[in-house]
Amino acid sequence: MTTARTWGNTAVGVLILAVMLFPVYWMLNVSLQPSGSAVETPWFPLDLSFDGYATALREQGRHLLTSLVVSAGSVVFSLLIATPAAYALAHFKVRGANLVLFGILISQMIPGIVVANALYSAYNDLGLLNSIPGLILADSTAGIPFAILIIRAFMGRIPMEVVEAARVDGAGQLRAFVSIVLPMSRNALVTGALFTFLFTWSDFLFALTLTTTEDVRPVTLGLYQYIGTYVNDWSAVMATAVLASIPAVVLLLVAQRYVAAGVTGGAVK
Repeated sequence: MTTARTWGNTAVGVLILAVMLFPVYWMLNVSLQPSGSAVETPWFPLDLSFDGYATALREQGRHLLTSLVVSAGSVVFSLLIATPAAYALAHFKVRGANLVLFGILISQMIPGIVVANALYSAYNDLGLLNSIPGLILADSTAGIPFAILIIRAFMGRIPMEVVEAARVDGAGQLRAFVSIVLPMSRNALVTGALFTFLFTWSDFLFALTLTTTEDVRPVTLGLYQYIGTYVNDWSAVMATAVLASIPAVVLLLVAQRYVAAGVTGGAVK
């Protein structure tokens, strides 16, 4: 009876996984087909063609590079702001710290369209429209609050005795932070960096609102406009989608153990 139940649970799990992964398989299958409509695509890529990838790289390569630059910039900027802020909130007796944390939580509830519209007016006055620094700042509005919450929860578990021992040995506050706290917080830093990268890489709203030319256009917006141009050539569209998925998949595979430790690190003290 137990064996039959185990096999039944396994079969249900495999079925659910197959349903969830089918869109990914179909995207890859269509990208490997000769140019044509996705409706006429066979179930298996028997006649392989990489023309779609060649077209995608030729037409969308610049947008992919823009997304990489903006995502990397958002990660660096978000961690530079979030890491010392999280450390201060975790270990310093800051007046109004709970109010600051409440404000951070509230900021996560504000709809993105509200932030995007407000930023458009400010960017128009500051000349930051259609600029990489402007997109980095905009995307960091989502990465910084999340990174602060994750990193603060992890740093709260670091015993202050370790930092005090470094201070006794002659290290200053900054040296102790850089040499002691940051290495011990590696899992949380990787987690914050990964989620900030994913937030930025998948951003569409800020890209649509804050860019009006092709000079600075992330791949999400490029893919959206690509569909209207190549609606009869779905192999190129799906090839672009596959290429846009690769960085996120690779980062998740490489950093999964750090993410698991970083997310749960602050859960139990």
